[in-house]
Amino acid sequence: QVKLMESGGGSVRAGGSLKLACEGFGSTVIRKCMAWVRQAPGSEREAVAVLDGDGSINYADSVKGRFTISQEKDKDTVYLHMNSLKPEDTGRYYCAAQVFCIDWERAGAYTSWGQGTQVTVSS
Repeated sequence: QVKLMESGGGSVRAGGSLKLACEGFGSTVIRKCMAWVRQAPGSEREAVAVLDGDGSINYADSVKGRFTISQEKDKDTVYLHMNSLKPEDTGRYYCAAQVFCIDWERAGAYTSWGQGTQVTVSS
């Protein structure tokens, strides 16, 4: 069993920054592939950044150059550093995991989810 707990959301003006954290509990095998997935109001969930167990990283085109995913293994925590935030980045951000990063861009590929944390960017 895996439990994922997000923190760090909030409200910020466009151009600002936020740092999200996801602390993991339970099986490390099931959560070798860690991702941040967001959902804007009225939209489907969109994977924005993923960190594979081998250290490889991928980003959605919409956040490349602005968001950075990182990991602190001794704290079992994955972070999402978000810079140059835009109003279209507004949404609920979820930490998600699967064993392998198969089809990482598809939200349905992830088997474990946190409760999410809200990010609101005003213009």
